[in-house]
Amino acid sequence: MQTESPAQGHSPGVATGSDPHHGRSYVIGLAFAIVLTAASFWASSTPLVYARSLPILIAVLAVAQMGVHVAFFLHVSSAPDQANNFLALAFGVFITALVVFGTMLIMANLNHNMVSMDQLMQMQR
Repeated sequence: MQTESPAQGHSPGVATGSDPHHGRSYVIGLAFAIVLTAASFWASSTPLVYARSLPILIAVLAVAQMGVHVAFFLHVSSAPDQANNFLALAFGVFITALVVFGTMLIMANLNHNMVSMDQLMQMQR
């Protein structure tokens, strides 16, 4: 009868599930993140970008940077063994969107129902 040691197939001092390629992934992700951040600062300070399209460009760069963080730092992918991580990420995004858009809806409703300062001053006279 053959007994299995708990660390069979693993070298001592190395965490289970660690990947030696993650170090390179972090460096590549850092490079992408720096480039996207520099692009955002460049776009906001140059006259070459049409002023009305600047918020859209910065939003696109922000979404791209979120993708870089998810792929290169959190290592969430579409692999079958990543299903739980992907579902947790999707649930987090859903809850965040629900809170943000719900807050905006409530604030818009409060703003619509609020008495203006001019009307308030006339009522006090």
